[in-house]
Order: sequence, then C-alpha cells, then structure tokens
Amino acid sequence: MCPIGKANKTSLRPKDGYKLYPPPLKKTQITENMPNESLIKLFEGKQVRVLWNEEEEKYYFSVVDVIEVLTDSPRPRKYWNALKSKLKAEGNESSQNLGQLKLPAADGKKYLTDVADLQQLLRIIQTIPSPKAEPLKRWLAEVGAQRIDQMIDPEQTFQMAVEDYRRQGYSDKWINERMRSIEMRKELTDEWQRSGITEHRDFAILTNVLTQAWSGMTTGQYKKYKGLTKENLRDNMTNIELALNTLAEVATTEYSRQTNPMTMEESKRVAREGGSVAREARETMEKRLGRSVVSKERASDYIIPESQKPKVEELPFEEIKDNEDGNQ
Repeated sequence: MCPIGKANKTSLRPKDGYKLYPPPLKKTQITENMPNESLIKLFEGKQVRVLWNEEEEKYYFSVVDVIEVLTDSPRPRKYWNALKSKLKAEGNESSQNLGQLKLPAADGKKYLTDVADLQQLLRIIQTIPSPKAEPLKRWLAEVGAQRIDQMIDPEQTFQMAVEDYRRQGYSDKWINERMRSIEMRKELTDEWQRSGITEHRDFAILTNVLTQAWSGMTTGQYKKYKGLTKENLRDNMTNIELALNTLAEVATTEYSRQTNPMTMEESKRVAREGGSVAREARETMEKRLGRSVVSKERASDYIIPESQKPKVEELPFEEIKDNEDGNQ
C-alpha cells in the first residue's frame, strides 16, 4: 500500500486498507485525549468525510469539508486552493505534505480529494481566520504550554495521566495497575534502546512478538478482538490482562539485561522468552478458572457513568474528627 506523503499524490481506494466513515463525526473518531469537545463542535451537523487507515491506525479527513465548516464559504474548494498557495508562498509546510484519496461526492461519483491526518488537520485549522476555530486554537495553546511544563518536570506527565484516567471514570485500583505498567513499559523500551533498537517500527515489531507470545495475538489482532481502532490497547485491558502483559514486559526486560542481545533477531528471541513466562502464568490461571482470561471485555466497559454513581455525603471536618477519635 502506498503511504500518504509528500511524494505520493496518487489515489488510494478505501479498500486498500481504508474504511469510509460517513458524517457527521463521532467523538471517538476525531479526538485523541482532547480534554474538551471544541473540535466536535466545529463539525456538528456538517458533512465531513473521514477514512480510517487500519495499517497506520490513523484517520484521514477531507480538508475541503473542514474548510467549508470553518469558513461557511460557498466555494470551499476555491478557498482551500487559495489558502494552499498562500501557505506555500510563506514557506508553511502544512499544505505540502498532504495526500489524496478518492472520496464520494454529492453526485455519487468519487474524486481525488486532499486529505489530512489529525496532526496535519490541526495545523491547517490554526491558519484559518475563523471564530469557529478559536476554541480549538486556545486548546492547542494550552496543550503546548502543558507539554513544556512536562518537559521541565516529567513527573507532571504521570500526574496528568492519573487525572485523565480519573476523569474518564477508571477506578483507582485499575489506575494504579496502569501506572505501574507504564513504568515497566518505560524500563523495557529503555532496555531496547540500550540494545540498539531505535526505530519506532522496530519497537512495534518487538511489541507484537511479545504480545503474541503470551496472548496468542499480535497487537493489531488483539485490538480487533476487542473491537478497538485508535484506542490504546492497554487502556482497554482487564486487570488480569494488564497484569499478564506487565509480567511479559518485566520478564523481557530482565532477560535482555542478562543476555545482552546485539541484533534485532536476538531481541525478538528475548521478547518471545519473556512473553512465554506470561503465557505459562496465563495457562495456569485459565486451567484453574476453567475459562480464558484473554477477553473481549474492555476496562472501560466497567466505568460507571457519573449520573449513576452513588452520591457520598461529605461530613464536616469536626464530625470526621469525632469519628476518628471514637475509633481509636
């Protein structure tokens, strides 16, 4: 499959790894951990064509459709062509690295249309002088400021992750397990880097090897099994799955430190060995439970909506103090 990029302006049909999503957009289709719905409001009630690329795990948006939503222009294609020329003259690369896909038009036919992934789309929106884009521009500025703060104090990254998970409704028990798994994952990737693994693609390959060794599925297959697309697999693992995955990563890290692999093939072998430790634990548990612990269930399935949570009456400080004194 041809990648979308600066050197590729050829059409990619939806069947070539793409799925067409009809408008209007849904929240889960276009937000990537955005703390608000600014981007959603921009598209409400409007026709925006979106394609999902399974191989890249990315959504691609019709730029012309977004232009029409933001500007209310009666000729959005002409507006976009003028904006592209302006950006190119200014040396802005936002419009130069886009690809094209054949998308269905109002007449039922398919035409080559400029498309952008989410990152490209956000950059383009920043260049459009429209009141509708202002909430999103403010959000982008806030995210940028937060990222700078996190670079200065990395601990803020973990604190923000905990707050995000709580805001999404995950239990404290699950969050604790998830944060430990993030720490163990970081140790594993650091060990891979020490072994000479630096490319993102190689990290993904080793993760697939490790995941398949203990679960019987690659990461992509696992996500399909759970009905996921863009969502993070670990964020949707049950407590048992998360524990087994962490065990596989911890074992792989220790084996790698001990055997000191020097090539990609040696690192793959170590990843299989680490994954096999978790597979053995999984098989033992399944034998005793009489069922599979690799489940289609997601951790998010057990999140209780805020409206359904029991209300806990907060006691005044004096009453809390009296209760504590009485229990001593």
